[in-house]
Amino acid sequence: MQVRVLGCSGAIAQGCRTTSFLIDDAILVDAGTGVGDLTLDEMRRIDHVFLTHSHLDHIAALPLMLDATSSLRSQPVTVYALPATIAALRTHIFNGQIWPDFSRIPSPQAPFVRFEEIAVGQPVRAAGRQVEALPASHTVPAVGYAVQGDTGWWVFSGDTGGNPAFWARVNQLPVAMLVLETAFSNAESELARHSQHLTPETAAREVAQIAASTGRHYPLYITHTKPAETAQIVEQLRRLTGGEGAAERPLHWLEAGQAFSL
Repeated sequence: MQVRVLGCSGAIAQGCRTTSFLIDDAILVDAGTGVGDLTLDEMRRIDHVFLTHSHLDHIAALPLMLDATSSLRSQPVTVYALPATIAALRTHIFNGQIWPDFSRIPSPQAPFVRFEEIAVGQPVRAAGRQVEALPASHTVPAVGYAVQGDTGWWVFSGDTGGNPAFWARVNQLPVAMLVLETAFSNAESELARHSQHLTPETAAREVAQIAASTGRHYPLYITHTKPAETAQIVEQLRRLTGGEGAAERPLHWLEAGQAFSL
């Protein structure tokens, strides 16, 4: 399985793209601004989109991608998300005012997009891969995802604050790679708490919930850092993951354009 990082930033700036991951050729996990770097042919081959939640940085490119590729496809794109996320898309995006309702165009019988409701813990088979929605704790209904690869599972926390239920499930999986959000520096801990995001300090506490008894040593990558605070976040995480009393597992930082084979 190939995982390509299209975007992994918590906001836009030069060289920064918001959250989106391309798995093999046909699966998109979140549809942030990083999707815009794909060619038309690459976008045309995406049949399945799994959304973590309804916030703009995770769905911004979805309506534009559908518009760009609709004339190039013979089947609708299937968008999987929580019922509340789908309701938000229908109400606020695909409403005929912000964007056309592509779930009814060119006809309700043959639309450009089809919405599929999912639930936490529900396995979905897409493009030959098993995808499972994982618990997340955010300001709107949200999930993370686990995707079964050839050598183990690729796991993405999505946007989340402290989340014991997430780790309870992750500790049951043979993980090959884990992507964990850390949006704010420690100086913004109060904002992070209110917005249900992680800081280096809270991320270290989350990582500590990886079960020591499993004996698994998989790489962890940090995503969703705010561009104005990325340098601080990286330095604070380095202090927490290097030296006495540090987290047991080293953390790495995602960059747009990276690709991983799992």
